[in-house]
Amino acid sequence: MSVAEQITSLRKELPRGVSLLAISKYQPIEAIQEAYDAGQRMFGENHIQEMAAKAAVLPKDIEWHFTGHVQTNKIKYMAPFVSLVHAVDSFRLLREIDKHAAKHNRCIDCLLQIHIAQEDTKYGLTIDECRQLLANEPWRELEHIRITGLMAMGSNTDDMEQVRHEFRKMKQLFDELQTTYFPDEPSFCQLSEGMTDDYPIAIEEGSTLVRIGSMIFGERK
Repeated sequence: MSVAEQITSLRKELPRGVSLLAISKYQPIEAIQEAYDAGQRMFGENHIQEMAAKAAVLPKDIEWHFTGHVQTNKIKYMAPFVSLVHAVDSFRLLREIDKHAAKHNRCIDCLLQIHIAQEDTKYGLTIDECRQLLANEPWRELEHIRITGLMAMGSNTDDMEQVRHEFRKMKQLFDELQTTYFPDEPSFCQLSEGMTDDYPIAIEEGSTLVRIGSMIFGERK
């Protein structure tokens, strides 16, 4: 299927309340434009300067999500336009994003990345570190960021029951934090998990935002 056909098929498949983030890293402008023309508006990138270059030439109503590991010295390149930063794993990083957002008089939405996978190669806060950050760090004093949910990656494994267990644990944490720290903030509503190989399970376990790349664009060149 073409990019446009894949976008249309996926959007019909996803249940109400679940959004599609098209992971467009390393993809050419033409492929992203085709997805845009098919109605897709949210795109995810892993490299800040690549994302900034694409944002400069593609339609201005695109919502750009940064899904990669954030290098603090490059936040300045995305601060003017990024819609959501998925992979925040420290208070220090929240503070840096806040600093750069303030320069543009913006409030940037952020997700706390949780390390649930059984792999050392993944980034993210442990569940206890996440609880400690929200309980002990002065994040509410940051006026130019907003924590809107959590993000996680399941283990890279063929054992889908393990992945399901990880996603279920994430939903339990999300519900706990929502009740404890965000009871009157409807903006805390995003649970970003699920990729091409495991997104149906993620949706069943409560994901509100699935990150799909190769299914839409094909394998990266």
